Amino acid sequence: MNPQAKLIFASSLLLGTTITITSNHWIMAWAGLEINTLSILPLISKSHHPRAIEAATKYFLTQATASALVLFSSMTNAWHTGQWDITQMTHPTSCLILTSAIAMKLGMVPFHFWFPEVLQGSPLTTGLLLSTVMKLPPITLLFMTSHSLNSTLLICMAIMSAAMGGWMGLNQTQIRKILAFSSISHLGWMAIILSFNPKLTMLNFYLYALMTSAIFLTLNTVKTLKLSTLMTSWTKAPALNAMLLLTLLSLAGLPPMTGFLPKWLIIQELTKQDLAPAATAISLLSLLGLFFYLRLAYCSTITLPPHTTNHMKQWHTHKSTNTLIAISAVTSTMLLPIAPMIYAAL
Repeated sequence: MNPQAKLIFASSLLLGTTITITSNHWIMAWAGLEINTLSILPLISKSHHPRAIEAATKYFLTQATASALVLFSSMTNAWHTGQWDITQMTHPTSCLILTSAIAMKLGMVPFHFWFPEVLQGSPLTTGLLLSTVMKLPPITLLFMTSHSLNSTLLICMAIMSAAMGGWMGLNQTQIRKILAFSSISHLGWMAIILSFNPKLTMLNFYLYALMTSAIFLTLNTVKTLKLSTLMTSWTKAPALNAMLLLTLLSLAGLPPMTGFLPKWLIIQELTKQDLAPAATAISLLSLLGLFFYLRLAYCSTITLPPHTTNHMKQWHTHKSTNTLIAISAVTSTMLLPIAPMIYAAL
């Protein structure tokens, strides 16, 4: 792809995200979402492979439908209340439609069908954008309207997302699909606490974006897309693969890694809100995801699992150190000691 075209698409992506997260009017937020969608489509389909074109088409149709529902919900709310302000979403039907629209944009259950397919058909760098940057505007809209959304609906969708994300990820061998179902599972943790403590939702999203960035950048460096190639990629960069092991365990939410922090705070807050059954349910369902995280972590280490087929060993290459990967990997694993400071800031 032409570097100038890449610059234009990246700038449009930044512009659309900025417009949405800084707007107070629903029309401006909708315009930012549309700019985002149009700017990511060429990045998904830049390889001209049929799978990439299919992914771009699925992404466009889903996002266009979700954006239309966002506009429809805001117009319905303005019709009944005369308010176009995002924080003044008070009409019950409008709130219901808005929740469904943003769930479709994020890829939450039951609107999750498009996300694994789109991520599988995209390059790793575009997949990183889809998993992190593209989720920021919808999460921000949820944050701004959290006081008026239906908490029962959000809890049901959150538990279903945690269940589906963990269950569907068990049978996958493609790493991008595994990370897609991981994202769906983490969206459940973000949604379940939204009505009670929206700041915890944003904290969970920031830490999830940090850990996912470290994993995607590492996989892009070692050029690994499947479990079978991950098993032999440790010879390329042993230290990087060892760090990938720790980052995957952090994404799974195991202490004493960074990923344990948001789950710990969310379970604590749910217990304070007398929602111990919901906290227990989503904690048990996250154990499903732990299985494929551990499988990825095991394959990324220097021990090969028993197998009958012979895999070609990869050449050890001496590449220049990527500072961004180093910083993101370290912060993805070692932020738990500052948990009291983060909790005090919330």
